[in-house]
Formats: sequence, structure tokens, C-alpha cells
Amino acid sequence: MTLNEAKVGKYYVIKKIIGKGALKRRIMDMGLTKATEVYVRKVAPLGDPLQLNTRGYELSLRKADAEIIEVEEVNK
Repeated sequence: MTLNEAKVGKYYVIKKIIGKGALKRRIMDMGLTKATEVYVRKVAPLGDPLQLNTRGYELSLRKADAEIIEVEEVNK
């Protein structure tokens, strides 16, 4: 499953970042790296962007960027 398919109110762990080059580096610079836990807080009314909580801060991420992040749901 990719992060753009994630449900609001659920926790996920990043398994892999599929992209390469500048986009992958930008995603990783935001703190979204392998084995990082992410909470999907909400989605904007028109579906884009996603608002995430990770590493103690809030992050907004476009769905196009979230497509390259593979995640696995964590039961909490």
C-alpha cells in the first residue's frame, strides 16, 4: 500500500521510498525515511494534500508525492 491510499486516523510505518533523484531526497529530508512511524491526521476537503504527524511535527504532503512511499499499517 502507498501513503496516498492511507486512511485518516491510522498509524503506518514506512517500508520503502520507491522514487529516485531529487524527489526521493526531498521526501527523506522531510524526515520520511524507512521505519519511520506516520500518523495520518487528516486530508484536505478536495483530497489533496494529506496532513501527517511524524517525528513530533506536522507535515503536509501532496498525494502525488505520497504515491512513492510504501507503508504498512500499525495496530495501536
